[in-house]
Amino acid sequence: MLELMNIARVRWACRRGMLELDVLFQPFVETQYEALSDADKQTFIRLLECEDPELFAWFMGHEQCPDPLLADMIVTVRGRAAP
Repeated sequence: MLELMNIARVRWACRRGMLELDVLFQPFVETQYEALSDADKQTFIRLLECEDPELFAWFMGHEQCPDPLLADMIVTVRGRAAP
């Protein structure tokens, strides 16, 4: 798992193989990540450890994320990523 306070590693992990995910994660980590609670930061890091096809399906609404904490973080990222 990425270290909780190592923002450079979190930024790097936000660089995905899909543009659709990059445009969600990168602005979110630059503008919102630092304001998250430690628990939410850990949830966000767990989200980043998921595979791109899963993330894409969850963020685009094609599938429901089975983990309630991750599902809540998806809602948070989707709601706050855009400027």
